[in-house]
Amino acid sequence: MHFSTILARADEGTLQALIGRPALRLLKALDPALAAPSALRELLKHLRSADALLADPSARPLLLALLRPLEAQQLAILLATDPSSDSYLTLRTLNLRRGSARERLLFSFFELAPPTPDVVAGPSAQEPAPAQAALFPHQREAVRQVRAALSVVPQRVLLHLPTGAGKTRTAMHVIADHLRSREPALVVWLAASEELCEQSAAAFRTTWQSLGDREVTVQRFWGERELDLAQCRDGLLVAGLSKLYRATLDRLPLLGTLAARCSLVVIDEAHQAIAATYRLLLNTLVSQGQTALLGLTATPGRTWDDLGADAELAAFFGRRKVTLQVPGYRNPVDYLVDEGYLARVTFRPLLYEGGWQLAETDLRRIANELELPARIVRRLAEDEQRNLALVVAAEALARDHQRIMLFAASVEHAYLVAAILRARGLAASALSGETPSAERARMIAAYKDNTPLPRILCNFGVLTTGFDAPRTSAALIARPTRSLVLYSQMVGRAIRGPRVGGNPTATVVTVIDRNLPGFGDVAEAFSNWEDVWNEP
Repeated sequence: MHFSTILARADEGTLQALIGRPALRLLKALDPALAAPSALRELLKHLRSADALLADPSARPLLLALLRPLEAQQLAILLATDPSSDSYLTLRTLNLRRGSARERLLFSFFELAPPTPDVVAGPSAQEPAPAQAALFPHQREAVRQVRAALSVVPQRVLLHLPTGAGKTRTAMHVIADHLRSREPALVVWLAASEELCEQSAAAFRTTWQSLGDREVTVQRFWGERELDLAQCRDGLLVAGLSKLYRATLDRLPLLGTLAARCSLVVIDEAHQAIAATYRLLLNTLVSQGQTALLGLTATPGRTWDDLGADAELAAFFGRRKVTLQVPGYRNPVDYLVDEGYLARVTFRPLLYEGGWQLAETDLRRIANELELPARIVRRLAEDEQRNLALVVAAEALARDHQRIMLFAASVEHAYLVAAILRARGLAASALSGETPSAERARMIAAYKDNTPLPRILCNFGVLTTGFDAPRTSAALIARPTRSLVLYSQMVGRAIRGPRVGGNPTATVVTVIDRNLPGFGDVAEAFSNWEDVWNEP
């Protein structure tokens, strides 16, 4: 039977369970016609593919319960070697493993091609890096200063450039210089996310094609990619922070081997360097005495008001920082805007009073932590009036912008808002760290395409760094945070200027909830921590 047949049988209760009760309430509030079963079925088809619904262990039993008794019996016999007398019970408790023969039988029953297993996209773990890169003036000056700082004890320095100023590109020239100066030479690049890792590996290959003096290897060690780390000797090893930490936790001799061979360590998003686990990893890698350490960041602090943590980070890098300084400009961000490297941004607050008060205990906890307690985040995500205000703001942005990123308060919140926007006729998608890699790649490819149709990408926690979509010209930030680092990263996704393939102007709308923090200008982040980097 065709999958559309089973979906046509779904009543309002089943559709509500598949789409979500909060989304259904909002749809009814906006327009009761949007909550009619026929409209909900159409919405569901756009939100989730048949593959995704059948593969979802929470959605699949709801759909299989719609089978007629004879259909259920046939499917139970097809899938179970020893079906019980209750076919529906057999189907409800079915254990379905990805890529299994049973999964293929289930999909064929509904006349669907079986899903292709998630595979690691892109190049293999090792590939040649043959010998096109040019730096802007401010980047060339940064390279000169970094080289000078790494040549003297303690051989540690942090490169501080605003988002969009080209930290990665600049660092690749430093690495190329380093590799040309010795042979063999191993540089270890550490980053937290898969997007940052792949972005760095690709940037190195581009740079080395024009600056390299020999063929070296780009070695990838993150996600599902595996390497024999003991064989890494010459070139660039790009590693996920958590993966490398886990790989060497019980094999300290392997970490010692890497430390003996590498002569330069680079850590992206360097404010993570003083986390207890990563500090151990970094200190071990540079413990040989001849290994230099370069940190990269747009925000050289961990918080916006915890001077202790910020001073600790500054001390870790020997209070040595290379930053962008332009004569005649009070703030380098203004220079980057005037020169077209960054978009000219309009920051707008979306003030929301809310219908509830925070208790004193909540206020004290917020004052002491970077992220909000989960209970408060849930209240925000479920606040229908707040969500209606978000929908209105997103629709207004879609009239003037073609690519918009919405940063939600939680994973569930991202899917809820995307569902409402999709029901309202906008091309909205939602993704999170839980989104299967193939579906995630499809959503990002659609968002990056060249169609003029406005697209909105709702996400939580996965696209704050390492995501390069220069056409993005608007951000709607509905995730409250006290982390100026995180806020700056979210803003950074929308402010690429025309000189680097972006837009001359951009809009950032930030939800300002009563009693909760908010920020107003990316320039605030750039100079926020200057005092803790000064010599004591």
